[in-house]
Amino acid sequence: MAESIIHRLNADAEGFDAELDALLAWEAVSDAAVANAVESIVEAVKTRGDDAVLDYTRQFDGSTASSLSELELPTARLQQALDAIDSELKAALEHAAERIRQYHAHQKQESWSYAEADGTVLGQQIRPLDRAGLYVPGGKAAYPSSVLMNAIPAKVAGVPELIMVSPTPGGKLNEVVLAAAAIAGVDRFFAIGGAQAVAALAYGTETIPRVDKIVGPGNIYVATAKRQVFGQVGLDMIAGPSEILVVCDGKTDPDWIAMDLFSQAEHDEDAQSILISPDPAFLDAVEQSLERLLPTLERAAIAGVSLRERGALVQVADMDAAVELVNRIAPEHLELSVESPQALLPNIRHAGAIFMGRYTPEALGDYCAGPNHVLPTSGTSRFSSPLGVYDFQKRSSLIQCSAEASALGHTASVLARSESLTAHARSAELRWPRK
Repeated sequence: MAESIIHRLNADAEGFDAELDALLAWEAVSDAAVANAVESIVEAVKTRGDDAVLDYTRQFDGSTASSLSELELPTARLQQALDAIDSELKAALEHAAERIRQYHAHQKQESWSYAEADGTVLGQQIRPLDRAGLYVPGGKAAYPSSVLMNAIPAKVAGVPELIMVSPTPGGKLNEVVLAAAAIAGVDRFFAIGGAQAVAALAYGTETIPRVDKIVGPGNIYVATAKRQVFGQVGLDMIAGPSEILVVCDGKTDPDWIAMDLFSQAEHDEDAQSILISPDPAFLDAVEQSLERLLPTLERAAIAGVSLRERGALVQVADMDAAVELVNRIAPEHLELSVESPQALLPNIRHAGAIFMGRYTPEALGDYCAGPNHVLPTSGTSRFSSPLGVYDFQKRSSLIQCSAEASALGHTASVLARSESLTAHARSAELRWPRK
């Protein structure tokens, strides 16, 4: 009997919970060798700066640069790439960038304050980060769309300086990535990558300035380095494999749904694609579509492994059961391929991005719909949100008391003395003596 292309599960079957948990289980654990290697790299960059970054870039990427400054590309070089790429591709990048910019402009927070009756003023001051760092993978995993999604929110937030790093193995530059950097307004671009680039952004070197936050995806060495420097700088997230969860009432073209599942499965072998439906005949039809269409994919080998190892077609009793399962899985991408997606929306509690209706494939969100495609994975949408402008802004509380704020001073005095912190109490009592 031929091996099934994808798991088939029934939510009402005995043992379903254990099966689902096993399917969802994924943990990006660095083994000791990776963790130790990264720790050595980070420490070397902290202590030796430019020299360490240059040594590792020569070792891992085959660079022949004699100084780190040679690996910085001027903004004119980014513009040159933009001017030289195919006109249709350039137009697509610019269209996507404009939509991303418009959407994220709605997220920008503003400072606010209010005055109380005794003259006390309270509020919140919003300021952008001074400097952000963007890591962009190089080689086969170079994604211009990620440049736009990570850089544009930072610029909308008002970040004055955005530093981008990207490895160039063998000195080969990805011209489309450079073009995207030009469109997004990247201020400085360094052709370096790996753990050494993360450490350079976190601690600064003679050539690379220290940043306040690092965003962007990378391999296990990059992810491990990000974990190790967290606290020295802020991070976006440590993302797991890409995921899609589709809920369908059985009335969407099975080929459409199959291709939506493939759109995540083709990312890598660990990606996860799940379809939930109360219609078993529809699940059969989608499975047939998957089998027929898989050989037509350019990345069929990768998608095939992803589906066999981590994909699933799940039968549920009804749409209420489907929504309950959605909230349990807390997916990165959720497609509601149903007649009335708005009716399901109030009960969806956990999802990174929600794509509503039959004509809203997740792929639009990856590139040009407008919302960010940097999303919480591995169930973390239970407590995390998509990358946005708010990740590049910080808040300061504002407090200004008036001479008439005696009630506030009295309350502080009483609470401070209850904690035996008498200097706290007296600092209030000196201004507003007890009567």
